[in-house]
Amino acid sequence: MKTLIGGAIGAVLGLIGISIWWHEFLQLLAGAIPVMLLLGGGLALYLGFDELKDTWKKDDTAPASTATEDVAKYKKEINELKDEIEKLKTA
Repeated sequence: MKTLIGGAIGAVLGLIGISIWWHEFLQLLAGAIPVMLLLGGGLALYLGFDELKDTWKKDDTAPASTATEDVAKYKKEINELKDEIEKLKTA
């Protein structure tokens, strides 16, 4: 209940403050918007570059995983062929 009352009082005081200092509020807003755009753009560039590096790493590791699968497949095929040769020798 205290939070509700405190929030209501803060909203009313904020509304009164903006109505009294409307010109100063607009000046503050005019100065803050370019700074927010600059920081937001910098953050977007950083995150985009980081995501691009992750995709480069995935491309580098993809052939290694397929090579491991190929090795396992070939080992299995060699073992099957060895078993077949042993069967033919005993027959």
